[in-house]
Amino acid sequence: MIKRIVKMTFRPEAVDTFVGQVFEHSKAGIRAFPGCRHMELLRSTRTPNVLFTLSYWDSEAALENYRQSELFKNTWAKTKVLFAEKAEAWSVQVLD
Repeated sequence: MIKRIVKMTFRPEAVDTFVGQVFEHSKAGIRAFPGCRHMELLRSTRTPNVLFTLSYWDSEAALENYRQSELFKNTWAKTKVLFAEKAEAWSVQVLD
């Protein structure tokens, strides 16, 4: 299993659009995507326009299948136009 962390810095005025429209519309499909075990949206306690997704995937292949899907492409297209900075992402494994 891998965990995927994506840091997204939004324009302050775009946070509500992302949360209320883009994420709300996409979250059920992402959570139900084959190979996705968990997905949640987090907000920085210090910088309210910085949000993270934390997702658990069966494998790198499962994550890549999602990243090649229409669901991801459509969601990402609506999301990235709201950014103040380029997103950062990490795939990690639990060691202990």
